Amino acid sequence: MSTVEEVPSTAPAPAGGRGGLSGGDLWLIAGCAALTALAGAARVVSLPAVVPFLLAAVALALLASLVGRAVDALGDRLGAGATGVVQSALGNLPELFVCVFALRDGLYDVVRAALVGSVLANVLLVLGLAFIVGGLRNGTQTFATSRARTLSLLLVLSVAAMLIPSLTAALHTPAAGHEQGLSVVTSVLLLVLFGLSIPASLAREEGAPAGGGEGDGPAAGGGAPGLEARWALPVALTVLAAAAVAAAFVSDWFVAGLTPAMDALHISQTFAGLVIVAIAGNAVENVVGIQLAARNQTDYALSVILQSPLQIALVLAPVLVLIAPLVGATFTLVLSPLLVASLLIAAIVTVLVVNDGESTWLEGATLVVLYALIATSFWWG
Repeated sequence: MSTVEEVPSTAPAPAGGRGGLSGGDLWLIAGCAALTALAGAARVVSLPAVVPFLLAAVALALLASLVGRAVDALGDRLGAGATGVVQSALGNLPELFVCVFALRDGLYDVVRAALVGSVLANVLLVLGLAFIVGGLRNGTQTFATSRARTLSLLLVLSVAAMLIPSLTAALHTPAAGHEQGLSVVTSVLLLVLFGLSIPASLAREEGAPAGGGEGDGPAAGGGAPGLEARWALPVALTVLAAAAVAAAFVSDWFVAGLTPAMDALHISQTFAGLVIVAIAGNAVENVVGIQLAARNQTDYALSVILQSPLQIALVLAPVLVLIAPLVGATFTLVLSPLLVASLLIAAIVTVLVVNDGESTWLEGATLVVLYALIATSFWWG
C-alpha cells in the first residue's frame, strides 16, 4: 500500500545564476522574509492584540507554502518515489511547530481542533474550491477513479483508526479511562502503517514512466505546478532549512498571539484551531490542487489534495501524541462528539464525491457550503 502518487518530472535543468528559482519563487521568498520580519517586530511594538497575531498568521501561511515548494524541489532531486516520502516527513513542519507550541501552552482544544480542521480544510474547502474553479473553467471534469478511490478509502481507514480512542471514551467501554495508553498504541500503529508504505512508494519509482504527456505535472506529494525551472539541490536545501527555522520562530509568535487574539475577537479555542490554525498551517500550501484543477489536471489535483489529510492522520497526529511529554503535556486522540462526527462526515463525503469519477462546480459549491456550516457550528465552542 502506498500513499504516494508518482508523476514524472518534466522540469528543465536549473537556470542561470538563480539556482532554478523562478520569478514567482523569488517573490514568495521575499514575501516570507518581509512578513517574518514584520511579525517579529510586532512582538516588541505596542499594537492592538489582533495585529501581531494576523501578521504571524499570514507569515506562517506563506512559510507553509515555501516549505512545500522546497520539499517538492528536494524530493524531485531525490527521485519521483521519494518525493511523497520527503513531503510526508517535512511538508507539515509549520503545522507541527504550531501544535507543539500550543501543547506547551496548554491549548489542547486548539490542537485537537487543528488536526480535524486540517482534514476538513483539504477534503471540503480546498477540494470544493478545486471543483468550482475547474468546473467553471473546463466544464464537467473527469478523473481516474482507481487512484481517487484508493486515496479516499485510505483516508476513511486512517480516520477510523484515529477515532478509536474517542469512541472508547464516548461509549464507556472497558477501555475508558485508558485513553492515554490507547492513544499511544494507536499512534505507534499508524506510524508503522506509514512506514510500511514507504518501501512500496520507493519501489514503484523503477516502473515510473520516463516521459511526460500533456497531463504530466509535478509529483503529487504537494509540489507546486508550473515551476519554471528545477531548483538546484543547494538552493532547495538552503531554502528548506531557512524556511523551517523561520517557521519555528513564527509558530511560537503565532501561538503567543493566539490567546490575546481569541479574547479580542471573542472566538473559542476550538474555532481558532479548526479554521484559523488549520488554514494558516496547512490548507494554503495545498492551493496547488486548485491550480492543477484549473489546468484540467484533475488526477494530479485530487492526489495533491487528498495526500495532505492522509499525512495528518498517519503522521502528524501520532507524532504529536508521542512527543507531547517532551514539552510537559499529556495529549490524547480523544475528540469531542462534534469533532468526531465532522471528521467522519468529511471522510465519507470524500468517498462519495470521488466515486463516480466526475466533478462539477456545483459539487464543489456543496463541499464549500458544508465546510462553512461545520466551521460555523464551532463558532461558540
